[in-house]
Amino acid sequence: MTAILGISAFYHDSAAALLVDGQIVAAAQEERFTRKKHDPDFPRQAIDYCLAEAGLSAADLDYVGFYDKPFLKFERLLETYLSFAPLGFGSFLKSIPVWLKQKLHLRRELHRGLQRQYAKRYVFTEHHESHAASAFFPSPFEEAAILTVDGVGEWATASLGAGRSNRIELTHDLQFPHSPGLLYSAFTYFCGFRVNSGEYKLMGLAPYGEPKYVDLILEKLIDLKEDGSFRMDQSYFHYCHGLKMTSPKFARLFGGPPRQPESPLTEREMDLAASIQVVIEQIMLRMATHVHALTGLNQLCLAGGVALNCVANGRILREGPFEHVWIQPAAGDAGGALGVAQFIWHQLLDKPRLVNQSDSQQGTYLGPRFSNDAIRQFLDRANANYVEIDDEDELCDVVADLLDDEKVIGWMQGRMEFGPRALGARSILGDARSPKMQSVMNLKIKFRESFRPFAPSVLEECVHDLFEMRPHQESPYMLLVAPVREDKRTPPAGATTARQGIDKLKEIRSLVPAITHVDYSARVQTVDSRRHGRYYKLIKKFADKTGSPVVINTSFNVRGEPIVCSPEEAYRCFMATNMDVLVLENFVLLKDEQPDAEEHQIDDYLAQFQLD
Repeated sequence: MTAILGISAFYHDSAAALLVDGQIVAAAQEERFTRKKHDPDFPRQAIDYCLAEAGLSAADLDYVGFYDKPFLKFERLLETYLSFAPLGFGSFLKSIPVWLKQKLHLRRELHRGLQRQYAKRYVFTEHHESHAASAFFPSPFEEAAILTVDGVGEWATASLGAGRSNRIELTHDLQFPHSPGLLYSAFTYFCGFRVNSGEYKLMGLAPYGEPKYVDLILEKLIDLKEDGSFRMDQSYFHYCHGLKMTSPKFARLFGGPPRQPESPLTEREMDLAASIQVVIEQIMLRMATHVHALTGLNQLCLAGGVALNCVANGRILREGPFEHVWIQPAAGDAGGALGVAQFIWHQLLDKPRLVNQSDSQQGTYLGPRFSNDAIRQFLDRANANYVEIDDEDELCDVVADLLDDEKVIGWMQGRMEFGPRALGARSILGDARSPKMQSVMNLKIKFRESFRPFAPSVLEECVHDLFEMRPHQESPYMLLVAPVREDKRTPPAGATTARQGIDKLKEIRSLVPAITHVDYSARVQTVDSRRHGRYYKLIKKFADKTGSPVVINTSFNVRGEPIVCSPEEAYRCFMATNMDVLVLENFVLLKDEQPDAEEHQIDDYLAQFQLD
């Protein structure tokens, strides 16, 4: 038996992943255990979970891998500070002590984090090698082109190459400070959202605006080449030497200072979001076309934080040269933990790779699960009122009726998802046919911005009926955006003047309005019986009752906190929001039957959890 632990830590979204004889046994982000969103600290609890899942201790491990090379990253930081000196001295004073104390001593930190039980070899791969390994090795392809795109690793900000059998090779890269991820994050910051966590808000905001700044971005900010590479005019940015993403010159170019967080959104922010989204799609399409020309391969694997831009992914699939695209579900830094473990197994140990036609990531259900006995004991301690339904068909039948009655359902089943998306294990569900459900779930359940779109979970066999996708086209990880079919769209009511900005939310756009974004798109998750088990049965029951094979699926959490992991966290979220029903494995709880059930307002929740 060979046990390999992969670790990502100390920068953003720490995680651990465990392989035993090449099989993925477990993987999880540290945030799910500590309840600190995007927790960057050493993933001690995630490691403990992975080892417990395999019945191992740290002493049983054969290899431990870390997802990047800290000395190369430190080299880049020093060279950058020296290049801009004396600018950036404040940033230098803030970051260098952390490096000298911790990040340059990773072997010591890893040894300490593994409680000094591990005494064998540590392996450090380059950041984009880890991303590439996580993209190709679990994929359903014998060979494929590889494209990784993010903010920055050591020096690389994007890389491309190919994977064949059990090996990957990266041949070209784009280097810091020129970065697709940092370019997008600069606009995230300027529009008033938090860098490294608000980029998906910017993507969701884009359809509300007009891409009127595209030419200005391409003229002033970046020099974009046909192969997707580009150079950024650093006079508009401060991330190389400052504590902010953009400079005063950037603000002058776009008509004023950055939006203050939580202040009202204006037409400028909507138009900026639309514009940078168009630009990032152009960059990704050109890069994808270039790697296809270089490799001659018809399959593409994607990873890196920018690969979570599912609108760009959808365009690559529809308009690009590839027949098939597979995107790592944990495409950001967390996925690097899985990538380095698989790199060790296949590339360093030269172990063969058996290709699974559905991919080998098991639906990315790689986190903890909780038994009915454990859940029952917790519910009894909490004095909760519940009904236990042992028969799965009956359970799905009851929940399908509740969905049809426009109830909002907290749904916790099986192993927790690895990656940023809830995929039917830790999800909040609703009826996609309801015209009011998007606003209700955003404002009364998720306590977040009203403009944010919700994703559909649709039976795989019905995806072509609702969306402009191929029959039975798979999108199990909710990483592709596709248009709603023309024949499922609803014409505007009357001859009213076209709505602008957030007012676009008020229009009914399709037969499933709650998941149809203002540009008639949806971030699609396909659900099949192979991967999704009980979740598939639930949606199938709902379809049999209503004729609608689609439900809203959003992550089981509220703004500012990670997706729930345990029954305790699910119950707390259920009781602290206006969710109607909670389903924990075989247990069904109705809100109005719970002790101390009450109507909650957003201010109540923000005060309770001290969110901003």
